[in-house]
Amino acid sequence: MQVGIVTETFRPEVNGVAMTLGRLVDGLLERGHRIQIIRPAQGRNDRAAVNGSLREHLAPGFRIPFYPDMHTGLISRMRLRRLWCEFRPDVLYVATEGPLGRAAVRQAAAWNIPALSGFHTQFAHYSRHYRLGWLEPMVERYLRTFHRSTACTLVPTRDLQRQLEEKGFGRVEVLSRGVDCSLFHPRRRSADLRAAWGLADNELAVLYVGRLAAEKNLEDAVAAFEAIQWEQPTARFVLVGDGPERARLAVEHPEFIFCGTQTGESLAHHYASADLFLFPSRTETFGNVVLEAMASGLPVVAYDYAAAAQHMAGGQAGMAVPLEDPAGFTRAALRLSRSPLLRARIGSLACEQACRVDWADVVTRFETLLHQYGARGQRARNAASLAMVR
Repeated sequence: MQVGIVTETFRPEVNGVAMTLGRLVDGLLERGHRIQIIRPAQGRNDRAAVNGSLREHLAPGFRIPFYPDMHTGLISRMRLRRLWCEFRPDVLYVATEGPLGRAAVRQAAAWNIPALSGFHTQFAHYSRHYRLGWLEPMVERYLRTFHRSTACTLVPTRDLQRQLEEKGFGRVEVLSRGVDCSLFHPRRRSADLRAAWGLADNELAVLYVGRLAAEKNLEDAVAAFEAIQWEQPTARFVLVGDGPERARLAVEHPEFIFCGTQTGESLAHHYASADLFLFPSRTETFGNVVLEAMASGLPVVAYDYAAAAQHMAGGQAGMAVPLEDPAGFTRAALRLSRSPLLRARIGSLACEQACRVDWADVVTRFETLLHQYGARGQRARNAASLAMVR
């Protein structure tokens, strides 16, 4: 197939959407498909990749207000028509709902190119955390209109599928997520890294990985760690990631260890060198970091939805706490912090559970959906051509 992908974020940006898209693109290329990616430029020195069956095109990009780590893009209909004259997609996947994605969906409809969309981010919920809660109904209306204008919307869990269908988002299909268990694994544990954190082997390292931002509900993790530290003064809270909340947290908690953004093997070492993973976010569509922590052999405390609900096997492979129960989040963290044997048992089961989820299966599912909707689009184009002839 010739697959068009339109997205406002892609590698080397570090976030769940960019990581997921990178995995899907790599998998499709390995299976012989040709791919065109249209995305915003990520700065003055950004260059479009042209490599065999992959061709990127950069649109003018600018940073999103209130979310400066992300870019959005603008593209004219004339440029889209020119690009698709050179490379007409059999099917289009629009991963983000910004101006770039909206322009692509409209042009695809005009050219009878079937378009699938991805629901990767709970933007409507984000508004609550930036003192813009009054915008939430408008954001949700926009998202509903956007996704209804595509052939179907892809989501990572059945629960989110049900929610969007009930809200009138049109046809919704499930495309789950995977984890690379050759990268994320308990064997990546590093005594040197733990020593750099100031920890002996029998002392507790509590880890958070993700954006340091208001929508991640970090205060619940901070409260849970403070309860742990009251009982275990030598415990350390290690935060991997960056974002607008880092400066405030560093001032209020100079004892925390801020490691910045980590990727690849370095990130895998950070996971495996910890003892307990706290993920307090309540705004995820999935939460890839939960699977990465599980694959690294960490017991996870998270709220009971998205990846935690789907993969923690009823509490056997992690502790999933009811939403809106921060006291329960702290209790679960304390219980795990007190028992090395419980952490070891749950961590082992978590690793086993996570490594059942393979990216190859996710790519196969994505490929199947692209074939399915691409074929429908071809039949529609053929029918339209016959009607014109008649």
